[in-house]
Amino acid sequence: MITSKQRAYLRSLSQSLDTIFQIGKGGVTEEICTQIDNALEARELIKARVLDNSGYSAREAAGEIADAIGCEVVSCVGSKFVLYKESKKKKRIEL
Repeated sequence: MITSKQRAYLRSLSQSLDTIFQIGKGGVTEEICTQIDNALEARELIKARVLDNSGYSAREAAGEIADAIGCEVVSCVGSKFVLYKESKKKKRIEL
């Protein structure tokens, strides 16, 4: 579990990130979760977006992904959300 100060720090880091995942009408699948998990292992912090046709809100999609792969939801704003998971091999972000 991350503290509110750590969350604020991660949110500030996420400002410069590009959106690398989009959740579409297929929803949150096992395949998407695996890809996001791999991306988190490489980057630790990623930004994703929920498309209008998915039927999910950003908070719902982020929560479902976080439960599936054991990561932290940093923020949900509009249709975008930011996820964080500490890398086991390449630790980049110092909390």
